[in-house]
Amino acid sequence: MKLKFTVFAAAAMLVSNAALADAKQAQTWIDKEFQPSSLSKQQQLAEMKWFIDAAAKLKAKGIKEISVVSETIDTHVYESKTLAKAFEEITGIKVRHDIIQEGDVVEKLQTSMQSGKSIYDGWISDSDLIGTHYRYGAVEPLSDYMAAKGKEFTNPGLDLKDFIGISFTTAPDGKVYQLPDQQFANLYWFRADWFARKDLQAKFKAKYGYELGVPQNWSAYEDIADFFTNDVKELDGKKVYGHMDYGKKDPSLGWRFTDAWLSMAGAADKGIPNGMPVDEWGIKVAADKCTPVGASMSRGGATNSPAAVFALTKYIDWMKKYAPPQANGMNFSESGPVPAQGEIAQQIFWYTAFTAGMTKPGLPVVNKDGTPKWRMAPSPHGPYWKEGMQNGYQDVGSWFLFKSTPDDRKAAAWLYAQFVTSKTVSLKKSIVGLTFIRDSDIRHDYFTKHANEYGGLIEFYRSPARVAWTPTGNNVPDYPKLAQLWWKNVATAITAEKTPQAAMDNLAEEMDQVMARLQRAGMKACAPKLNPKVDPNQYLSDQHAPWKKLANEKPKGETIAYDKLLQAWKEGKVR
Repeated sequence: MKLKFTVFAAAAMLVSNAALADAKQAQTWIDKEFQPSSLSKQQQLAEMKWFIDAAAKLKAKGIKEISVVSETIDTHVYESKTLAKAFEEITGIKVRHDIIQEGDVVEKLQTSMQSGKSIYDGWISDSDLIGTHYRYGAVEPLSDYMAAKGKEFTNPGLDLKDFIGISFTTAPDGKVYQLPDQQFANLYWFRADWFARKDLQAKFKAKYGYELGVPQNWSAYEDIADFFTNDVKELDGKKVYGHMDYGKKDPSLGWRFTDAWLSMAGAADKGIPNGMPVDEWGIKVAADKCTPVGASMSRGGATNSPAAVFALTKYIDWMKKYAPPQANGMNFSESGPVPAQGEIAQQIFWYTAFTAGMTKPGLPVVNKDGTPKWRMAPSPHGPYWKEGMQNGYQDVGSWFLFKSTPDDRKAAAWLYAQFVTSKTVSLKKSIVGLTFIRDSDIRHDYFTKHANEYGGLIEFYRSPARVAWTPTGNNVPDYPKLAQLWWKNVATAITAEKTPQAAMDNLAEEMDQVMARLQRAGMKACAPKLNPKVDPNQYLSDQHAPWKKLANEKPKGETIAYDKLLQAWKEGKVR
């Protein structure tokens, strides 16, 4: 008996000593890396001690290492290189955090769904998959997980209400399926220093009859693009271009359209977050607001509607006329840093994920004092757009867990997901990647003091605008299957293999075919139930999507002074 007690006491001492060692590591990381924070150092250490204790339970069950995956952006690189190491040193659980292209993430995700066996223990992918996750039932509803089998591994300081993107990761059943890890918006980007030049202002007004400023509509954007490309031509000794985009036949080409072009052209119905009943993909849902009934106009959808065709036409025209020649062969990742090289006057849809790379000292777009020569603003909207529609796209990269992952490995992945989003580390992560997830970080004094270094980003995220810019919503029943149709069909219009109308007709038809297969196969919730095909003219309307073709698709250009826009954000307005 005495021997048993001695052995038990010795084992307990070892665990205690290990915990002390881990706490020491935690303190080192808190002091050297996790500053500033919205928590005090004492609060940070208390949070880390919770992680140490939770991890000890899993290590006792043999969990020594886990693998997770995310796309390639600065935030995830920081997680993979720095936070994964911190987690291992603090908890004793090693994390292999793979960084791959977003298209590859979706492909691997699809493979895992089809095989019923998850390739990774934890995943970060866009909240755009919320409709998919809800309908298939293959991933853990985190609301249920946190309340039941994942309860002892759920951080008491998680504070879901502090996450600004949690509404985007909530399905029609009211459950949270994904935990936001990073968030960035699709905004308008422009060279404020060039726009402020009196000589250029005078020249622009003389030609177009209105002020050079932030474009409010696509007509003004087109005028400005033409002006810088063909009238200004050269600034600071460099050839300049009035537009930037990307056109490589690549999965990211599809996102260009599902994220921005159709929604901002005005293809969807009114309604935040995504248009109801027709969303920005052109998918219509039934009166239950959940059952997809078609994408083509012949079934009541808008994927091949006049507004959608107009959007694709403008995309191709502007790329040819106003963008650098190499843009056509670039994808999302390759094109993102190009404006920082100092040759681009504006970009209609620019992802704020690239902000961090735009603020580095020595760049042609950064002043000597570290402030940017550029600014961000709401993207202009097309002629079909109406008040009450989605204002733009927002990416919410989020953690999710497959049900098929073994429980202990799942719990360890959940620990890591909470660690890299915890209040202990999230402010520092926000400073590194500028992809905010917590309101407490956005409103921290650090960003109040440094707001002028980020070109309007802080003002945007402190305003209601951040909820008017929304990810793909619940109308999309199977994101992986449908998303791959977009880039392949859009590419046929870029290469002139098909007209924009023919490309969008084929896309809409293929989307209906996929949804028909999903209807036949059945889904756990809200499977598609397609409307019968009819003459598309029966659905075309000037009251709702699909919208009738406008007689004039280029109204007069409208611009606004940037200071007025910035003030609107500060006053709590969307625009």
